[in-house]
Amino acid sequence: MAACESLADVSEPAPAAPRRGRPGYDQETVLRRAIELFNEQGYDGTSMGDLARELGFTKSAIYHHVPSKTHLLALALDEALDGLTRAIDEASADVTGRTAYQRLRDVVHRSVEVLVEHQPAVTLLLRVRGNSEVELEALRRRREIDARLAALVTEAIDEGSLRSDVPPALVSRLLFGMVNSLVEWHRAGGGVERAQLSEAITTIAFDGLALPAQQTPPHRTPHREAPHQA
Repeated sequence: MAACESLADVSEPAPAAPRRGRPGYDQETVLRRAIELFNEQGYDGTSMGDLARELGFTKSAIYHHVPSKTHLLALALDEALDGLTRAIDEASADVTGRTAYQRLRDVVHRSVEVLVEHQPAVTLLLRVRGNSEVELEALRRRREIDARLAALVTEAIDEGSLRSDVPPALVSRLLFGMVNSLVEWHRAGGGVERAQLSEAITTIAFDGLALPAQQTPPHRTPHREAPHQA
């Protein structure tokens, strides 16, 4: 009879060591991290080498995922601008039985939702200064969005829904200024739901902080004690 096999002979073979290689990132993952770095360090202050190190790539390997830093910037800015453009497109297309004022409120409401959903990309958009062709194109698209909102403001004025003593272009900038201020203070998971935030900003923008006249608390004269008699 043959000698008994040792435990080493009958045990399962050890698993093969994992192969080393590039992490399994796709372009979307690379884009998310690129936007974070652009916002943290500035676009001009971020190199492809910086991004490669963050992702665990060699500098040459990152070009298997994206062709250039400019390409990443264009993708990020398009993400923000496409969302804002879509907000106006959807509100403008839905005109049946809706006033310009209602559509204008809808644009502001949807713009807040876009900013919250794509806050890093919108933050980057608000920081571009036209230092490249990609940035100049982004600024052109921003002006186009402003002009479309101003046209909607003009419609609302003409139908008698908005006051006419403030220029429509200024109203457009003020409305977007309120929405865009979110990038400075809003943080995801801060306790305010997106729908609640959108409704609050839209209400403040169009209705203000004061209560309607029928709800205004009656004026009360402060109580004063009678002077002490000696």
